[in-house]
Amino acid sequence: MKRNQPLLHARLRALPWRQVPAGSVTRDKGHGRTETRTVKAAHVSHLDFPGARQAIKICRWRQDTATGRTSRETVYAITSLTSADATARDLARLVREQWSIEAHHHIRDLSFGEDRATSRTSCGPVNLATIRAAIIAALKDAGYLHVPEGRRDHTTPAEILRLHCLD
Repeated sequence: MKRNQPLLHARLRALPWRQVPAGSVTRDKGHGRTETRTVKAAHVSHLDFPGARQAIKICRWRQDTATGRTSRETVYAITSLTSADATARDLARLVREQWSIEAHHHIRDLSFGEDRATSRTSCGPVNLATIRAAIIAALKDAGYLHVPEGRRDHTTPAEILRLHCLD
């Protein structure tokens, strides 16, 4: 839940979170930082949001391993899943999986300007998305860890054909 819905965000923030036990605490190391995530989930019925069954509070503490600098971030979410359908641990996993999808879309937007695409009719958007996905897969198969690097290395038609073993 972003702050673009200030009333709903304020309602989520005002819930009695101190009374809710942590349902999931995870610690990870990687990408030059140590991160601890605490997830709390509470049943809700009065949020004035269609289908909302649980409110979620996620606190992330990050420490940069090189500098020792720490940061804290708190985000809120809502779900139509009941506590019988998804525990706090399940919700923590689902949120992490959603971020992996968002990261993929972030790459597509940065590398290909997908959000600025003007193709809006017929099969154009689907065809272009398929081509972008094929390019990303080919670059990954060629050993590139970063899509922009692979795009810089393969700018001419001949280089692209070589990347796809079609030369």
